[in-house]
Amino acid sequence: MQNHNLFYQNKSSRNITDIFLTSISFLFALFAILPLILVVSYILFKGGSQISLDLFTLQPNPPGDEFSAGGINPALVGTLIITSIASLIAIPIGMGGGIYLAEYSKGGLFARFIRFGVNVLAGVPSIIAGVFIYALIVSTKIIFGSTYSGLAGGIALSILMLPSVIKTTDEGLKLVPNELRQASLGIGASMYTTILRITLPAAFRSIATGVVLGIARAAGETAPLIFTALFSYYYVSGFEDIFYEMGSLSVLIYNFALEPYDVQNKLAWAASFILVLSILFVNIFARILANITTKEKRI
Repeated sequence: MQNHNLFYQNKSSRNITDIFLTSISFLFALFAILPLILVVSYILFKGGSQISLDLFTLQPNPPGDEFSAGGINPALVGTLIITSIASLIAIPIGMGGGIYLAEYSKGGLFARFIRFGVNVLAGVPSIIAGVFIYALIVSTKIIFGSTYSGLAGGIALSILMLPSVIKTTDEGLKLVPNELRQASLGIGASMYTTILRITLPAAFRSIATGVVLGIARAAGETAPLIFTALFSYYYVSGFEDIFYEMGSLSVLIYNFALEPYDVQNKLAWAASFILVLSILFVNIFARILANITTKEKRI
């Protein structure tokens, strides 16, 4: 009778191969995350030392001042305004498109075409959105005769946000149990009421996760804003400023990092610190929402 050893054998060829491949996979995973760790750590190290109260209250000085670069207040406020404009455009349109795909389309040819278009739009380089809005709005001066403006920048960023909002709304509504819809319709509720009172609240956290990630992506874009909002060194003083050139953190970093003056370079690092930290917190918030949603579905 053949004797089979049921104990784990460290020196067997199969187990040695398994250990080797596991180690290689671990190294590949480490190399994949290492650039992110190095980039974030370096930015936090270089930019963290430049943080001060003046950074958030002063406007940036024009390049050439070798003693003080000023602050990032106009760029910080401009980023919030442009991102808010993008959100006000992309969230209603994106959610409406996702609701149509999940609740009304019935999986027809038109719905498949829309989903294909959304996937293509998600892969379009951000600079293409900037060039498109430049040709459509900036060069034609179609918005009250203004050229570069915060409003044009917000419209460009909304194009980049749309795929994320549409896809997460579509997928989030699909995950809502169909029994909830049938029960609502069975007691006489209309389709509109069912969507508004039942399915949307049930899918809220899934949709919110996609919206937050879309906002995080839009806030860090540079290329579309160079073509649309350009840059401004001055404080945002009123509503009418959205029709003129407007500063943003990403463009400030681009402009000041290329300057030959050390004070401007330090301001670029400080702005990078603020931008990276903001996007990091937004992504952590989105991950928390996603985890809460996953736990609720399991329950």
